[in-house]
Amino acid sequence: MAATPRVVIDTNVLAGALLRREGRNRDVLRMCLEQSVRPIIGQKLFLEYEDVFGRREVFKGSPLSASERRELLAAFLGVCEWVRVFYLWRPNLRDEGDNHLVELAVAGGAEMIVTNNVADFRGPQLRFPDVRILRPADLLRELP
Repeated sequence: MAATPRVVIDTNVLAGALLRREGRNRDVLRMCLEQSVRPIIGQKLFLEYEDVFGRREVFKGSPLSASERRELLAAFLGVCEWVRVFYLWRPNLRDEGDNHLVELAVAGGAEMIVTNNVADFRGPQLRFPDVRILRPADLLRELP
């Protein structure tokens, strides 16, 4: 049996999953909760999740209440594997704020980063060929 793929879930995917009852972001969240993929998380990503989930205006149109969103986030965090990042690689991405996702993926042996902003990951100065950048739809096509 093949090992469960290790993934880094970008904040925009997780937040997007809570803005609609259906959709690809929600399907990725479901895959994480069903443990079809193994999400990894580190300190910077956890703090980013906390920051975004604390912004009421982001979830203004969400069909879920604040308590339902907190429950889903807690469930998601419950299936995440905590990874410590000891070395900062600085791949110098277009969006400096995304460098920590690559560092987490490398430190945690993740096979992919799932994001809605794949363009932000193009053209890094430092490349890691074992880490693929996928949109939620790409992940869903790849894994049944």
